[in-house]
Amino acid sequence: MSTQKTKSIPNKPNTTKKSSPKKTPRKSPAKKQAVTTRRADQYDDPNHNYLHYWNGRDYEHASEEVAITRLIKDKKFKHAVDVGGGYGRLCLLLEQYADKVTLAEPSQQQLDIAKEFLKDHPEIDRKLLQAGDLKFKGGSIDLMTVIRVMHHLPDPTPEFKEFHRVLSDKGYLILEVANYAHGRNRVKYILKGKSLPKEPVDIRSAENKRKDEIPFVNHNPHTIIKQLAHAGLKVERTLSVSNLRSPGLKKIVPQKLMLRVEKSLQPTLANIYFGPSVFFLVKKAK
Repeated sequence: MSTQKTKSIPNKPNTTKKSSPKKTPRKSPAKKQAVTTRRADQYDDPNHNYLHYWNGRDYEHASEEVAITRLIKDKKFKHAVDVGGGYGRLCLLLEQYADKVTLAEPSQQQLDIAKEFLKDHPEIDRKLLQAGDLKFKGGSIDLMTVIRVMHHLPDPTPEFKEFHRVLSDKGYLILEVANYAHGRNRVKYILKGKSLPKEPVDIRSAENKRKDEIPFVNHNPHTIIKQLAHAGLKVERTLSVSNLRSPGLKKIVPQKLMLRVEKSLQPTLANIYFGPSVFFLVKKAK
């Protein structure tokens, strides 16, 4: 019997591609909003007592209370927060309009002074907080006051974003602006044939600049309005405040008379930003 040779057929390469297991796309972690930490060491200096700073400034303090009262009117609030309120100077006024008041202050020394200043008002909370990182739940605050804080914020953009975050949809922000466009400066710039600067102006002394003291600036109100709008906030009302601030006037004019005049001037001079302080009533833009 003859044996037939069988031709071996070479193995064909397997061209079928193996399906690789599907990779589940990884979600990139949510970006945390950068927190801007401002220096408050000047107010932690034992030689700088903000309570003592207000000695002889009764007219200025009363003028600010007049402005806040005018802007709040007869409204009632659940939670008012005084941001950068030092030792709680304005908290007692806010307590007349809010069920709960919190002093949010970045200086521990000021909070220690506040403990004594507010000793008869233990219901007022005192918290060590930065204006740009208030830690409150979003939309939980229906009244915020930010008075004599803008002096230290050359660029308030991070703070304005934080104010928008914590402010309720129907809440109010009362923002005081250290005004570089006040009446006396306007006259100076007109006489020089120059325009007022739009950027914040550093008003620290040469010595304080050398010592690298914390920022101390005055702002152009028009610029602040634009910055607020960029953060989703809208100015609803403006007041010109401390219009009669003058050491000479305070010596010769009775305070009651000065405050009577001040009260009438606040709305009258608001449109020209006459006073050294401008108060804005601010809400979230719709």
